[in-house]
Amino acid sequence: MFASTRQLTLDARAKGYAVPAVNIVDRLSINAVVQAADALGSPIILQTSVKTVRYFGAPLLAADAQAAADAASVPVALHLDHCPDREVITDTIANGWSSVLFDASSLPLDVAWPQTKEVCAEAHAAGVDVESELENIVGVEDGVGSDDPNMHYYANERLIEIAGDTGCDLLAPALGTAHGLYKKAPVLQFDRARQLAAMTGVPIVLHGGTGLKPEEFQKFIAVGISKINISTALKLVYLHTAGDHVADLQANGGKWEPLPLFDHIAADIKQMVADYIGIFGSAKQAKVAA
Repeated sequence: MFASTRQLTLDARAKGYAVPAVNIVDRLSINAVVQAADALGSPIILQTSVKTVRYFGAPLLAADAQAAADAASVPVALHLDHCPDREVITDTIANGWSSVLFDASSLPLDVAWPQTKEVCAEAHAAGVDVESELENIVGVEDGVGSDDPNMHYYANERLIEIAGDTGCDLLAPALGTAHGLYKKAPVLQFDRARQLAAMTGVPIVLHGGTGLKPEEFQKFIAVGISKINISTALKLVYLHTAGDHVADLQANGGKWEPLPLFDHIAADIKQMVADYIGIFGSAKQAKVAA
């Protein structure tokens, strides 16, 4: 059994830290992320994109994540990230995901609201948590999203009303961050995060974490953020490490064996995750979150 995403984030909010939610891309990255968290005693959320689910299939991803979780002493949740596709949501629910993010940010509110309520009913019937995203968080991630910053944005009171009516377990509002790499300095909405956290007991999620400064992460945590998503950073580490390893072989010779490459990628992912755990304050919190 995977841990409850909602419970991990509620515990984090109560204790003043945030749980890293890291988008994985394969078995190698699954194991590296979980092992890094286990070494530091941190709860961890493994996130899968729709593309990754479709590429490997939900049963295989769930089995790999469960094997990594079973080998660890810390709680591990499995979360479906940014999914507008109801069929994929149903598939991951059936295969044991802890939680799903229903991304309704491209839909008008009169459609997004009832559909979010339907997803919550479906997921809760299976014991699965739901993260709700109704607003446009700038940037395209794994083929989902938009670069239009004015697409959908609602008053705080409206968001909280919808969260209460739909019964969602986590809320992902627009807070000035963006998916992918920043093209310019973001205008971060710490006050909005504080206001929303004060208005509801539903955990507030920060998307677009890659590229923020440690002090910016910590300010968001201080005002009530308890789940922070990291996706682009893992992809960059994965591909840069692979590129550097191949370039070194080409320049200096050596055996063209894949296994040392895997070791280097895993080591660098572990270091990246350890760095975020340090920033988010989640080390040695596994007993609290279990």
